[in-house]
Amino acid sequence: MRKILSLLAAALVLTGAAVAFVAWQAQQRFVSPGPLPEERAVIVPRGSGVDGIARLLEEQGVIEDALLFKIGVKLTGEAGRLRAGEFAFPAHVSPRGAMQILTEGQTVVHRLTVPEGLTVRQVIELLRQNEALSGEISSEIPEGSLLPETYHFTRGDSRESVIQRMRDAMTRTLDELWESRQPDLPLRSKEEAVILASVVERETSIAAERPRVAGVFINRLRRGMPLQSDPTVIYGMSEGLGVIDRPLTRRDLTVHHEWNTYTIPALPATPIANPGRASLQAVLNPAKTRDLFFVADGTGGHAFAETLEQHNRNVARWRRIQRGEQ
Repeated sequence: MRKILSLLAAALVLTGAAVAFVAWQAQQRFVSPGPLPEERAVIVPRGSGVDGIARLLEEQGVIEDALLFKIGVKLTGEAGRLRAGEFAFPAHVSPRGAMQILTEGQTVVHRLTVPEGLTVRQVIELLRQNEALSGEISSEIPEGSLLPETYHFTRGDSRESVIQRMRDAMTRTLDELWESRQPDLPLRSKEEAVILASVVERETSIAAERPRVAGVFINRLRRGMPLQSDPTVIYGMSEGLGVIDRPLTRRDLTVHHEWNTYTIPALPATPIANPGRASLQAVLNPAKTRDLFFVADGTGGHAFAETLEQHNRNVARWRRIQRGEQ
């Protein structure tokens, strides 16, 4: 009997040692580098649970053993904290590291850059083409109400929420710049400032020119002169798209509509695009100049003039450049 008891005791010791060794091995594997060769983004659907997440990570090559991951997560008491979303797992992340990424909610941050001068229709199309966003845009969005800049979001955020952030950003920016505007501008409201800024935005992409272009339009408004801006005509012709598939003609400039600043001696009816901060700043603090005209100079910028005679010479020079004569 003593011999049998000794054998049983020895067996229990060996079994315990074996269990302890297996547990130690599992613990080591849980914290050891995994098989992922390079960073990978993985989308974890809502309601996946520990089992579903473990299978998904194994399928995506983030971890080697789904069962080991499940055991490790449950033993650490973190099973209820695993989150859904899009996560970036670094190369050779350990199962424990993967668990921490999922519990800490380190979701992938996406960037959406909205260039200055896009129309509302163009911005909406930009959002619709972004597959990381969700839902449709149902609200009415006035032209010029969206601030162009880079916005960050996580996968699954709604397009409507991003649009609202753009509108809020425009409101804050306009409120701030309006308070520091030059006195005695011929602009009666923030809305008029946005209208003129949108025209400046579409007339030049050169930052240094914007205050001077704004100064030309301010001078014209003060004198009751038409702005004579081609982009306003294009906006009216394109039903708010802001582009057409052919050059403007002389006849286009004579067709009266509420955006044709060749036929109306005032601002167009609405903004013609979404202006950026720099164009808003330029309109509210324009260059102090006597210029009344500008035309392309062939270098990407513009030649400015105070008189019609000077302007005609600049136009003639531009025509020669277009013909390849200089």
